[in-house]
Amino acid sequence: MELSATVWTLLPPVIAIVLALLTKEVYSSLLIGILVGALLVSGFQPLSAVETMFEIMGGKLGENINICIFLVLLGILVSLVTKSGASRAYGRWAAKTIKNRRGAAYATSILGIFIFVDDYFNCLTVGTVMRPVTDQHRITRAKLAYIIDATAAPVCIIAPISSWAAAVGSSLPESSSIDGFSLFLQTIPMNLYALLTIGFLIWLMGVDYDFGPMETYERVHSNDDLTQLEETHVVGGAGRVYDLILPISVLIVLCIAGMLYTGGILEGVGVVEAFAGCDSSTALVLGSFFTLIFTFLLYLPRKILTFGQFCESFTEGFKAMVPAILILTLAWTLSGVCAEEYLNIGGFVSSLVNGESIIAMLMPALFFLISLGLAFATGTSWGTFGILIPIAVAVFGDAPSAMLVMTVAACLSGAVCGDHVSPISDTTILSSAGAQCNHIDHVSTQMPYALLIAAISFVGFLVGGVTGNGFAALVTGVALLLIMVSVISLLRRRQHAGR
Repeated sequence: MELSATVWTLLPPVIAIVLALLTKEVYSSLLIGILVGALLVSGFQPLSAVETMFEIMGGKLGENINICIFLVLLGILVSLVTKSGASRAYGRWAAKTIKNRRGAAYATSILGIFIFVDDYFNCLTVGTVMRPVTDQHRITRAKLAYIIDATAAPVCIIAPISSWAAAVGSSLPESSSIDGFSLFLQTIPMNLYALLTIGFLIWLMGVDYDFGPMETYERVHSNDDLTQLEETHVVGGAGRVYDLILPISVLIVLCIAGMLYTGGILEGVGVVEAFAGCDSSTALVLGSFFTLIFTFLLYLPRKILTFGQFCESFTEGFKAMVPAILILTLAWTLSGVCAEEYLNIGGFVSSLVNGESIIAMLMPALFFLISLGLAFATGTSWGTFGILIPIAVAVFGDAPSAMLVMTVAACLSGAVCGDHVSPISDTTILSSAGAQCNHIDHVSTQMPYALLIAAISFVGFLVGGVTGNGFAALVTGVALLLIMVSVISLLRRRQHAGR
């Protein structure tokens, strides 16, 4: 029986996601989903299925080895900073400077917005730097993970100079005459999910209010992480605040320099073209490696750490990143099983879109829903818009019309939203790792917030498609967001009045 590009392709990711949500065990859930997919590919031959599984896993690890190396190097850097006592010093300084929960939350989000060049770098760096501060002000790890996640992909997808901009530009068909970077710039004001998520986060932090599973988690666990802070950060050397600030700043600068270098800046390529054509994973590895050398020169001559302590951080940093690397490896493998060479989940989605005669004005809202579902099922936003953008170009033609731009923006919005609500998404996984939060706790507390913004975005794209005007979509989205936060504020006041 031929299963490729049929409804059966949805079975492996659906099984993995349902099991993860029910059992709260990500590793086993992903592994079962992968095995189910491998069985479908191999015609239900167990030995061949296992062989296929490890063949895909080996290939995916090879393709993404630079991300794994970057995680290890960053883990080593985190261990060094912690061992030096710099995290403790920064926590003490921040405790004096940042006076309340709002200040801690805003400082975390500002740092997240500042690190806009890459979402992987964003998730782990923001968590490492701000975790002691948010712990001190009783912001739970789940709330920290949400702030990190909400300022990672949503910021990168509207930043002209980022690895995401390069990925979007490269998703256009090879035969297309449309300039990818120009198309990306036009989608920024219409990227409803990203813009509204950032706006919603600012409101949540300003009123210092949560609802749904996040409120329950905050109430139950608000004191847990303070104890963990006291146990974790009281040890360390005589490092000062700048022993944290300098390595992180150098890491940012060197990673940006690495992107320019891999994009060909030394060969005379312009800055914009260099960012668009960069190899972000290689750049992150180069930046983190040279940052380790800088940290060695910063710490050892001043005897902040001994040579032995410096070397101990290598194994400690590696161990700290093993859970994230394992989940990423399994998530990449599941995505590989669903890829074109095997179950071809993208082909199934393409056949659904191309096989229906739908009015053009519904396309932005439809593409948003399909993109959301595909990213949720596969855990990859890049793969999602890589599949759907060529379809959008095929539907609207090889010209940057208003409907094409809005539909591409809908693809990007849906991809980021699906990435947010999926427990097998790499960005979601890394947000949990950066915050040192239980992964399923992060997924379950973040999902209601993400789905609320998704509903508003859907209505916005529906209005934009009917009117043929992207500005109408944005105005509708902003208006609905204001109505929603007003209703939540009213319910909050009534709740407090009833106590």
